[in-house]
Amino acid sequence: MTREEARTRLAALGLDEDAVAALVAHFEDAERRGKTGHGFSRIAWLESCDVNPRARPSRVVAEEGFERWDGGGALGYLVLEEIVRETLSNPPTRARLVVAERCFPSGVLGYWVRRLAEGGLVAVLTATSPRRLPHPEGGPPLTGTNPLALAIPSSDAQPLVTDVSMGAVTYGDVLAGRARPEELKPFGGEQAHKAFALAVGLELFVSALAGEEHGAVLFVARPEHDPVPALRTLAYGLRLPGDEPAR
Repeated sequence: MTREEARTRLAALGLDEDAVAALVAHFEDAERRGKTGHGFSRIAWLESCDVNPRARPSRVVAEEGFERWDGGGALGYLVLEEIVRETLSNPPTRARLVVAERCFPSGVLGYWVRRLAEGGLVAVLTATSPRRLPHPEGGPPLTGTNPLALAIPSSDAQPLVTDVSMGAVTYGDVLAGRARPEELKPFGGEQAHKAFALAVGLELFVSALAGEEHGAVLFVARPEHDPVPALRTLAYGLRLPGDEPAR
């Protein structure tokens, strides 16, 4: 799909130019990093959803160390876009916890924390989704795939970014036809109980702070040290999490 086709289809949903530009930038970044299940293939999925193009997120609590946002029915992508922009324009003196209620879908979490790290902030972000992962021993889905993303800024302008879903495959893989729905289970094979434990912990962590609907929780802080360059030296040219894929 071309950028222009993507823009045309998103605009047909009633989204304004800023929203379309934000979504296209997110999808293009996913495509470039090989996360095609979170790229342009998501547009067809959005077209099947009940999108409210006029909905806007709002910041309902604004304190130095804590913020709470209400998604207000807006796409989670656009909720996090607004939160990231506002955080970069007004970073915390030391640290800040940001809770986003009614925030779904949230897209590639690594995309959001990378932008914060490029702005000089340590960032940790997690988000919930529909229940898709069953217990390793079977049964109905109990928790979302609940990804966890971390980004550490670096003086060499190459932040380290980790972004891990707790599923053996992502829902995006299913939407893109690269995986079957029954493959949605905790990763790890015989050690799947570890991913399931993380998924459950993140599910309840976000729910305790953001409520029953899907939400996201972001932590940002100003770094005191610069550990990434030393790790890159130690890795001696090996690709580290978040590095651009080899071409």
